[in-house]
Amino acid sequence: MQPRLLLLDGHSLAYRAFHALPEENFTTSTGQATNAVYGFTSMLLNVLRDEAPTHIAVAFDVSRTTFRTERFPEYKATRSASPASFRGQVDLIREVLRALNINMCEIDGFEADDIIATMTREACEQGFLVDILTGDRDSFQLVSDSVTVLYPKKGVSELQRTTPDLVVEKYGLRPDQYADYAALRGDPSDNLPGIPGVGEKTAAKWLQQFGTLESLLEHATEITGKVGEALRNAVEQVRLNRELTQLVSTVAVPLEIPQLAVTEPNISAVTQLFDTLQFRTLLNRLPQAKSAQTQQQGSHTQASEATLVVSIAESWQGWLESAAGVAGLHLTDTTLSFGWPNGSAFVVEWARIGDDVREHIAGWLADI
Repeated sequence: MQPRLLLLDGHSLAYRAFHALPEENFTTSTGQATNAVYGFTSMLLNVLRDEAPTHIAVAFDVSRTTFRTERFPEYKATRSASPASFRGQVDLIREVLRALNINMCEIDGFEADDIIATMTREACEQGFLVDILTGDRDSFQLVSDSVTVLYPKKGVSELQRTTPDLVVEKYGLRPDQYADYAALRGDPSDNLPGIPGVGEKTAAKWLQQFGTLESLLEHATEITGKVGEALRNAVEQVRLNRELTQLVSTVAVPLEIPQLAVTEPNISAVTQLFDTLQFRTLLNRLPQAKSAQTQQQGSHTQASEATLVVSIAESWQGWLESAAGVAGLHLTDTTLSFGWPNGSAFVVEWARIGDDVREHIAGWLADI
């Protein structure tokens, strides 16, 4: 089977999640906003389930100061400061990733996109397929037969699978033309000026005609009318846009691709953290979590059940604490079954549980 690497843009996805989920619905009883953390984690677990990567890593920005701001101080200068309720959520996302045993990387002077571009190149050279989960369209320039960009299209639940065919369908251009297209179009979110009077359709038409930005600029005198004049007046800015839009694929990333193999999460750490964040439904979505085994096996199972019932009756609180790591449960009219991530499980007949313990169980189930 061909190995598959999943790369995530940490800050990009955190911001997407923050704005997609209402803060008032994702705040703990202590007042900690968790909408960005929940949305990020939900997207991550969905992609782990759907894409089944063999390797994974998350890239983060260090700060807004990069080689791009040194080259163009106005780069991203119009972006406002992070909302107060967003601050601290990226650190919580890092905690989630540590508990899930997922590698992270950040490098001074570069953006997460550059780390992703470098790791994508290295992985492809080593025969990997690559999926990139990001909300930054600059990543479309990386798309190829081996690289798919999973772009959040709606909220945190709907992802667009950006393939070479989709780029052609959406923009009329090949992925390798996307950086040229972005340079002509400009990018308000990055504070990169576009060409006055030149929109996406005109930029695409020029590249369809001339192939590359350099070829277009070499033939700029052939472009007539006001848009031609605007293009000639903006040559210097367009070249700068192109330099800043191009993702760097030669960053000295300290992680080796084979080191990024997906490993089992630390279920205990994940359980404790999700409990603190009050994420009551996410644990069971871990692809490594195993469902409860509910088959009974003769008299040996009967003895185990009887012992457990006594244990519950004598010390409910102690059992409740041990049940914090439960990964799956199954209810029938006659039995209650629980399973843990290590594969252990038990089955109890409702008829053998006292009314007081039933009330405790019902309350506990209502809270998970």
